[in-house]
Amino acid sequence: MRILQTVGSVVALLFAMAFGLVLYLVLFQDDDEGGGGQLAAGSLKVGKGGVPAAYAGLIQKAAEDCKAGLPASVLAAQLQQESGFQADPGKSSAGALGIAQFMPGTWKTAGVDGNNDGRKDPLDPQDAIPAQGRMMCKLLATAKKHPEYDGSPIELALAGYNAGWGRVEQYRGVPPESFAKGETYNYVKIIMGNVAELTGPDGGLSTSGWARPVDGGPLGTPYHQRGGSWSSGMHTGIDFTVPTGTPVKAAGSGTVQKAGRGGAYGNQVVIRHLDGTYSQYAHLSEISVSAGRHVKAGQKIGLSGATGNVTGPHLHFEIRTGPEYGSDINPVPFLRQRGVKL
Repeated sequence: MRILQTVGSVVALLFAMAFGLVLYLVLFQDDDEGGGGQLAAGSLKVGKGGVPAAYAGLIQKAAEDCKAGLPASVLAAQLQQESGFQADPGKSSAGALGIAQFMPGTWKTAGVDGNNDGRKDPLDPQDAIPAQGRMMCKLLATAKKHPEYDGSPIELALAGYNAGWGRVEQYRGVPPESFAKGETYNYVKIIMGNVAELTGPDGGLSTSGWARPVDGGPLGTPYHQRGGSWSSGMHTGIDFTVPTGTPVKAAGSGTVQKAGRGGAYGNQVVIRHLDGTYSQYAHLSEISVSAGRHVKAGQKIGLSGATGNVTGPHLHFEIRTGPEYGSDINPVPFLRQRGVKL
């Protein structure tokens, strides 16, 4: 019996090592053309200072199963904030349970049997993480129907997860700091601030593998400045105040997703980077690339201009977690963490 137990233990160990190797290869394989090695919703930083390897595959699959464009790094940052990636952090003061901190009442309707063991257990990450992904996906899809609300769709979904969608509707956006002593407001702020640090490296590039999108030119309108000039009520990127005809460069290596007219953005280019994030360059006077083309960091992609809804020539620049409007994150810390001086 002891011999059988020993053999069984060795087999289990070998299986775990093989699974870990496969997971490592899936998460970190690179592809110079940005093809099969890319992760659909953004790669994750796995290991020390990042996502525990045991949960990386679950988080990635939960993100990929969402057709609304839910980034894996957002789910990871949410789990980090909810429980510090602990499967059972203990019942919260409000009664929430598990790695995704589901309230018992919410779990009754949102819980899933992710590992098909016949049980829906909020203390089992194999159930809780898929349930978290589904709930966030539904909230994100709902949020995208309300561009008039205060906050990006991702921020609105996070607020809905924390306080319930009814509170988002009540405040027509992320609840203010005055609501619940700032709990939801700070919850959203902290998670969005941690997304970049849980996003994987850009195909192995060092910090020097990213570039300023234009040379010179001071920063103009900052990220999330409020005003009536924007349909969402706030500025979704940063502006570089440069004259028409200034060369615009790809901030990082990747594949061009869009190159052409973009409504109020005028002539625009959107690039998908190897880490699953996207960058957008708007109001261009000239576009030098086409959709599907692979570009390197620092490569010219067009010229700045004043096309679309503008009051003067400049480059509008965004970092996004998805290709479409409404998935923006603050580009300033994102670029600075990659060694870009602004």
